[in-house]
Amino acid sequence: MTSKIPLLIDTDPGVDDALALLMAFNDPHHEVVGLTIAAGNVGLEHTVRNALKLCEVTGSDAPVFAGCATPLLHPALDAGFVHGRDGFGDVGYEPAARRAETEHAALAILRLSHVHAGRLLLVALGPLTNLALALKLDPALPQRIARCVVMGGAVTGHGNMTAAAEFNIYFDPEAAHVVFDAFTPDKGGKIELVDWEAVMRHGFRHDVFERWLESGGERARFYDVISRKTRQWAGERRGENWHSADALAMAHALEPGSTQETVERPLAIELAGSHSRGATVVDWRREGGRPDNATILVHYDQARFEALLQAALAAG
Repeated sequence: MTSKIPLLIDTDPGVDDALALLMAFNDPHHEVVGLTIAAGNVGLEHTVRNALKLCEVTGSDAPVFAGCATPLLHPALDAGFVHGRDGFGDVGYEPAARRAETEHAALAILRLSHVHAGRLLLVALGPLTNLALALKLDPALPQRIARCVVMGGAVTGHGNMTAAAEFNIYFDPEAAHVVFDAFTPDKGGKIELVDWEAVMRHGFRHDVFERWLESGGERARFYDVISRKTRQWAGERRGENWHSADALAMAHALEPGSTQETVERPLAIELAGSHSRGATVVDWRREGGRPDNATILVHYDQARFEALLQAALAAG
């Protein structure tokens, strides 16, 4: 058995996810044992295609498993307006030669959780549809997961998709409800949450990021091309800082020792509110008496975060 930590990434590659995957493929202490793919940023056909292409660019042979093409219950808007209609900036890249595996993503999650029981690091960077389906098939899944890191939510209601909700949770709140209800201390697990509000505290300057891209290799050149549309969109709306939600979640997953502050609280998903559907409702004062089911990232070492980003872009 390898001494590396097995890493399973559930993702919906657009541009944000791509940067996080570059970090994961570059980490010497983790082995990416699979990419399970859902619809989210764009449709499933594109997210699978993008995952395969990123594996090709990085020389990774990690298996790619196609999963859920829609949310569990209700249709949802994607984020093609940010990432491009194909999720990778509509640059018309040449598709990867390799194809996805035939096994469904939810089944792959369950199988890999047995193969790597007690050691598996599961990082969810997109809507939680695949993970929710896996939990419905096997509610004991959390007992086999060493850590489950989720990028999603807005813990004080400062959303980026609606006034109260963050994109990943809003895309499939029923799936998020299933996941947060399953990963509780009494059921064998707890979610480590990197939410949108933490992301906004950990931005880095556009001009600095562009220098990293210019000094990098093939991976940086590919990322530069696919991210131009998104970076332009972000620059026009969010000022001089660039924010990468999935990269921050991946930094916390790969190097939790650089996390400087977290808080633990009960967290629930709002499913029915006319103004708050998809909100992550944190019981900050523990009024409801429920157990803490989320460890919420507050601050990560900014210098270390940026160093991980720069190293990932310089690789290859």
